[in-house]
Amino acid sequence: MEALDGNAIAGPLYERFGREMTTATGACAHCGARAQIAVLRIYLRAPGTVARCPSCDNVVIVLVEVRGTARAYLDAFKLDEPPVTSA
Repeated sequence: MEALDGNAIAGPLYERFGREMTTATGACAHCGARAQIAVLRIYLRAPGTVARCPSCDNVVIVLVEVRGTARAYLDAFKLDEPPVTSA
């Protein structure tokens, strides 16, 4: 399966957080590598969307839709600035 870059999740992240997130930077909780969301490796064919660290290949972000609501798990990607969630 071929990976896309982090720009593939720009729309869902914008829906969830109400702002452009692909330029946000953070660190992988597994290996400590720092990156922008735009350079994460994205896989769309999982149950939900999975973003992997470009350095260690561990899962750092998972996006799913539950009953029409976008959910984002970012615990493994420590953002420099926590996102402000939209209401």
